[in-house]
Amino acid sequence: MSEARVTPDAVPAGVRLCPGNQLAEGTARNFVLQLRAGRFHGFVVRRDGAVHGYVDRCPHMGLPLAQQLDRYLAPDGGLIMCSWHGALFRITDGTCVGGPCAGERLVPWPVAIQDDWIITG
Repeated sequence: MSEARVTPDAVPAGVRLCPGNQLAEGTARNFVLQLRAGRFHGFVVRRDGAVHGYVDRCPHMGLPLAQQLDRYLAPDGGLIMCSWHGALFRITDGTCVGGPCAGERLVPWPVAIQDDWIITG
């Protein structure tokens, strides 16, 4: 039986993902939320004091971006990188700027920082 995957719009707003200090500046973290409709797989990147969330699926092959837990960023930390085929995505808007899916985008997942927590938006 395959696992049901849900879209970001099925994730309720205001869900506390983690305390803000558990996602350091310049890092990324995976989140899997169990919902009635199934599981949601996403990740959050913290950069320049803001958080950016995306569905954990590369538009090229539909695979999760990271082969190792929380390894979503290129070695220099400036871009999101798919560890399977090397596609590179801007952190701020998820646009692919290099690799096999150039011009495509990651699916955004609304997240925010509120009261020192990273929450769904």
